[in-house]
Amino acid sequence: MTAITRTAGEFAGTGQMLRLFLRRDRVVAPLWSLLIGLMPALQIVSIEDIYSTQQQLDQFAATTAASPALIAMYGPVFSSAVGSIGTWKAGAMYAMIAIAAVLTVIRHTRVEEETGRAELVGATSIGRFAGLTGALALTYGASVLAGIACAAGLMVTDLPIAGSVAFGAALAASGVVWGAVAAVAAQVSTGARLARGIALGTLGAAFAVRAVGDAGNGVLSWFSPLGWCLQIRPFADERWWVLVPSAALATGATLLAYRLLRTRDIGAGLLAERPGPAVAGTALSGPVGLAWRLQRGSLIAWTTGFALYGLLIGGAVNSIGGMLDDSGTLRDVVTSMGGSADLEKSFIAYAVTMLAAAAAAYSVSAVLRLHEEENSGRAETVLAAAVGRVRYASSHLLFAIAGPAVALLTAGLAIGIVWGATNGDLAGRVGESLGAVAVQLPAVWVITAVAMVLFSALPRYATLAWGVLSAVIVIFLLGSLGSLPQWILDLVPFVHPPKLPGAAFDLVPIASLIAVAGAGILVGLLAWRRRDLR
Repeated sequence: MTAITRTAGEFAGTGQMLRLFLRRDRVVAPLWSLLIGLMPALQIVSIEDIYSTQQQLDQFAATTAASPALIAMYGPVFSSAVGSIGTWKAGAMYAMIAIAAVLTVIRHTRVEEETGRAELVGATSIGRFAGLTGALALTYGASVLAGIACAAGLMVTDLPIAGSVAFGAALAASGVVWGAVAAVAAQVSTGARLARGIALGTLGAAFAVRAVGDAGNGVLSWFSPLGWCLQIRPFADERWWVLVPSAALATGATLLAYRLLRTRDIGAGLLAERPGPAVAGTALSGPVGLAWRLQRGSLIAWTTGFALYGLLIGGAVNSIGGMLDDSGTLRDVVTSMGGSADLEKSFIAYAVTMLAAAAAAYSVSAVLRLHEEENSGRAETVLAAAVGRVRYASSHLLFAIAGPAVALLTAGLAIGIVWGATNGDLAGRVGESLGAVAVQLPAVWVITAVAMVLFSALPRYATLAWGVLSAVIVIFLLGSLGSLPQWILDLVPFVHPPKLPGAAFDLVPIASLIAVAGAGILVGLLAWRRRDLR
């Protein structure tokens, strides 16, 4: 009886913590749940508009099955039914909801401990497990909401109920599984950044295992939670039993997180912290060195991911023609998005634009590192020394500006090498690919400027930079299907650069984007210089 009472006491205040987390995430959580949940339905609508005959769908499925690069990127197509084809690329949402779940759990667990708020709350009548339980309840609930929205959206497009529910269940399962993995990472690590690195690194490894397995004989894919989601096979003789491994992993990881939480001290992690050197090296003698120390892990991880994705894009280029042989409508869409009648070059242009949007996400993260340093109180300590406001902010802006350039140029190099190796024009294809990514950099910097202005002028709402980026991506995707007015599409910076390698080079939009980005960054620096620290 005593053990039961003690366990119940550890969950005391869970409802209060959940209400607190819901209030803090009243905008962000519903936003990512509905955005991720409704994207597959939009994909179905576009597929139904593009492929009007079963023969076209069959051609698409056959071409995809013959391309290991496409299978590695998105997974296999299990059927030529419109639902299976339409949700093929939407399988990327399994990774997107995983990222959202990881960030949500760690924000409400390890970040709370790192800032000291968890210790203050724990000093009241709130139980030891209340914070973790509230964070998991919020994340699991948002994942289930995304799954319900996904299933409902697919059913609205007149797809079979079984397949719609299966895809929604797989989406929700992915969010729950990776939320549980993040809970374990939060107990193991000694800080929020390390926790995010462990969880997202595990996600990256799962993607790599799934990609290698699907490109091979498929056996290796069964060792990846992302592979399980695909193996449910919505709209292709659904395999409901594949939900069992996801449920088992989520349950086991959740129980493990509670066990680890019980055995460690508040604010500590299970991984021992390495003792630092007695004297800092010369690299830490200035703000740029400090910024490099804080930003280098993210930059290396993002650059590596971009390089791998560039290799996949380069390998998929030669398959694009076969996928579009019988679909004049899709040819029109691809050439419109890519700005060229050459399908391969249009595909590269479109793929590079999406990579630029991902690079903007890294840039926003680099800018918001300033926000994190300020909230933690570390910025105040640095600025108390002989370091000026502008110099301090510029050290992080350097990585927000140069980091996307490094990642994108690495991806462009990877695309060009694989693309050129397959058609015998290595130097030419590398040059075209590098040009395609280079012209997108000013558009990325516009998003950087938006994040900087929000951080400097409206620090309370700095994280809305993620909402701005999400809105830009949604507008771009919808506008690519011709479903939005041009004036709305013009708000997206990524549509303005010349669509290289197929289109003609135009300096005017590039110069305009650079001017806008420069003005925004300057306004942000001036606002940061004038306002008080929070």
